Amino acid sequence: MARLRLSEIAAATAGSILRGDGSTVFDSFSLDSRTIEPGGLFFAVVAERDGHDFVAAAAARGAAGAVVSREIPPPHPSFVLLKVRDTVAALQDLARAVLAARPVKVVGITGSVGKTTTKEFTAALLGSTFRVLKSEANFNNHLGVALSILKIEEAHEIAVLEMGMSAPGEIRALTGIAPPDVAVVTNVAPVHLEFLGTLEAVAAAKGEILKGLKPGGTAVLNGDDSWGPTIARQAPGPVIFFGFGAEAEVRASDLAFLGFDGLRFRLRYAGTDRDIRLPFLTDSQVQNLLAALGVARAFGLPWERLAEAVAGLGPTTKRGTILRLAGGIIVIDDSYNSSPLALESALRGYSHLPAKRRVAVLGDMLELGPEAPRYHEAAGRQARRLGWDVVAVGPLARAIAEGARAENLNPNRVLEFATSTEAADALPDFLAPDDLVLVKGSRGIRMERIIERLSAVFKEN
Repeated sequence: MARLRLSEIAAATAGSILRGDGSTVFDSFSLDSRTIEPGGLFFAVVAERDGHDFVAAAAARGAAGAVVSREIPPPHPSFVLLKVRDTVAALQDLARAVLAARPVKVVGITGSVGKTTTKEFTAALLGSTFRVLKSEANFNNHLGVALSILKIEEAHEIAVLEMGMSAPGEIRALTGIAPPDVAVVTNVAPVHLEFLGTLEAVAAAKGEILKGLKPGGTAVLNGDDSWGPTIARQAPGPVIFFGFGAEAEVRASDLAFLGFDGLRFRLRYAGTDRDIRLPFLTDSQVQNLLAALGVARAFGLPWERLAEAVAGLGPTTKRGTILRLAGGIIVIDDSYNSSPLALESALRGYSHLPAKRRVAVLGDMLELGPEAPRYHEAAGRQARRLGWDVVAVGPLARAIAEGARAENLNPNRVLEFATSTEAADALPDFLAPDDLVLVKGSRGIRMERIIERLSAVFKEN
C-alpha cells in the first residue's frame, strides 16, 4: 500500500483539511464501509448511494478519516476529514499522483473477452522476473483502477491493470489516470452493444487504450481479430501481434485437445518453436496465454524465465473451474460472465470432453441491445449443433430454447426458466449420472446459484 501523509493527500486532491493533523499517515484506502481497514481513509463517493451516509459506519469499522465533498459532523473527535470538490475526482487525482511519483511500468489490458484471465496470466509471467502489482478481481473501472494503484508499494516494478468500459471515452479516462507502457487489446466482439450500438463503436472504444499509451509504448494485439489492423493503425510505437495465424509474432499452431488432460500446441516465442502442454480445456485460454506472452515479449523476457510460470497456469475462479460431483457428474463453472464470442468458445472447446451426455446451462448474455434475441437464438442453435442438451435461463431463455429446437433437438432435452433460482431447483432432477454440465451466463443472471445448488445436492468428490 502507498503510505501517504494527510498533507500529501490534500495537495494531490486540492483538498482542505477540516479536521486532523497533516502529518497523519494513511496506508489503506477504500470506498466501501464494509471492507475498510483499521486506520484506513474512506472516500465518500456519491454514486447510486451517497457515501457520506456511510462515514459513521466506516468509522465504526476502524476508519481513521474520510474524504468528503461536503461538511459533515465527525463520527468522533479524532476522526480526520478532508474536503474536496468531488470525491471520485479526488480518488483519481490521488492515484495519478502516486503513480507519477513511482518508477512503475504500467500494463493496461482491455478487450471484449478474456481481460481478467489475461491479466492474471500476464501478472504470473511478469512475476517470474519483476515485483508485480495486479488489479484485484475485476477492478477495471474509474474507481477500481484508482484503488488498485493506491496499493502500489515501493518495491513494485510493474502494475498490471485491467481496463474495462461500457461507453466511449471510459478507457481514455482510465489511461489518463494510468498511462500504459504496454497496452493489450484481447479482441473485439459483441459486448455492450446496448450502449455502443455497433462493433465498429466497440472497436473504437477499445482502441482508446492505444491513444493513451506513453510515447513509444508497445501495443499487444490479436492478430486473429478482424479489427486488429484497424486498431494497430492507432499505435504510437511498436506492435506485437499474437494469435494462431502465421503472421503473429507470438503464435500457437498444431492445437490438439486431450480431453480432461488439457491440450497441447506448438508455441512460437522469441523466434523459437517449442511444444507446450497445459491443463487448458479451450482455445480461448490459449489466446489469453498468447496475449500474456506478448506482454512478456514487450519486456524482453526470454523463455527460460517464463517456462516455470507458464507450466503453473490454470483456469481462474468461475472461468472454467472443474467440479467433480457425485454420480460422475462433472460441472464446468464458467458462470462469471458471458457474451456471444465467449459462449461460442466455451461450447466448442468443452464439446471435446468425453461425457455420456453434455448439458449446457445457458443464462442470458446482457447488454446486447436490439439484436439480443438473434444472438441468443444463434447460441441455442450452436449448442445443439455441437451436441449439447440445453437449459436456458433468463428473460431471453425462450430465444435460446427456440434456437436449439430449430436444430431438431428433442423438446424433452430443452428446458426454459425465467430465473436462475428456478433453474437451480429443477436441474438436479434433469441431470443423470456421468453428465457433463456447462454453466455460463452474464453476472446479472446470477448463474452461481445453480453451481451452489448442484454442489449441495450432489456433493463434491
